[in-house]
Amino acid sequence: MSPRCYRLEVWGLGAVGLLGLCYLLYSDQRLWLSVAAGPEPSPSAAPGLPAPSAEPPAPCAADPSVHNVSGFATLPGHVQDFLRYKHCRAFPPLLDVPGKCGGPARSPGVFLLLAIKSSPGNYARREVIRKTWGQERRVAGVYIRRVFLCGVVPGGAEAPKLNRLLRLEQREHGDVLQWDFWDTFFNLTLKQVLFHAWLEESCPGVRFIFNGDDDVFVNTDNVVRFALSARGAENGHLYVGHLIANVGPIRSKSSKYYVPPQVMASERYPPYCGGGGVLMSGFTARTIYQQSRHVELFPIDDVYLGMCLEKAGLAPASHAGIRTLGIHVPAPAEPFDPCYYRELLLVHRFVPYEVALMWHAVREPRLRCGRHVDIYPST
Repeated sequence: MSPRCYRLEVWGLGAVGLLGLCYLLYSDQRLWLSVAAGPEPSPSAAPGLPAPSAEPPAPCAADPSVHNVSGFATLPGHVQDFLRYKHCRAFPPLLDVPGKCGGPARSPGVFLLLAIKSSPGNYARREVIRKTWGQERRVAGVYIRRVFLCGVVPGGAEAPKLNRLLRLEQREHGDVLQWDFWDTFFNLTLKQVLFHAWLEESCPGVRFIFNGDDDVFVNTDNVVRFALSARGAENGHLYVGHLIANVGPIRSKSSKYYVPPQVMASERYPPYCGGGGVLMSGFTARTIYQQSRHVELFPIDDVYLGMCLEKAGLAPASHAGIRTLGIHVPAPAEPFDPCYYRELLLVHRFVPYEVALMWHAVREPRLRCGRHVDIYPST
């Protein structure tokens, strides 16, 4: 199934076929079966939703030349879809927060923007983040703001319910950016590109951006302290995380990271930081936006950001406090001992209840850690 366009099976909806046809004429960029689940609330009634357009955007058609690619028919379906639609970059926003940074004129007041990649169904993760490390607050005299980056569930009975859920979250929290594309692993790069375009338009003066997944634990107090220590970097290059270098595409079809030669012939990736979490300056985010307009989409999002940096002549850097592979706690210490986490910026990966527990544990005023504890143990 194409990640962004209707299938002919929409005609199988029977009695609602006519409604399906009407929507098909509006857009063939995604499969939305809400016509079978009753009427949806008017978009204009939900804060953050764009006003209905008098002129629907033109659909992005599949590239017919991909069938000339050698071995195209033998590729997995999601890889075929990527090749068909990788030229498609313009997808309308369904939920927006244009005033998140106070508008372009006031965005310099936002020191740190948390841009968290989330799928529509990950409600529990978003809720615990809102109550813990993702709180919008003032730390050390600077402001933190938060947005979740989402696409659309690729069809099925859950799609209308999850779209409705995101609208409810938007009404309550005003922190969801959602675009009209299918939220799949190979579309994470598209999510990044659309976010950087939004950043350029709605939050151009932000000093620093934390960009990561919704299953990480982030000590935002430490992130702010590190960013404050790098003052001046917001006007220069900063891009730190778990540095990965001297690797190339995975050619095994059993891997979710499988990239065949038809997508990338080179055996080399540029240096990049793991997508679980990175911290970048506003300058670097703007540079990525500019370069992304000229760099062809690639299905692995963190590698793609490395490509944009390389094109700009910039390099990612390692930060010992960003642990996207988790940490090693030597025996006999308790694996969940907050003393091993209190100085870190990020650890991947946590389930929601662990995020809540660790957030309160590392902030406990009575927490005492012996000097024997190695905060950065070898992995």
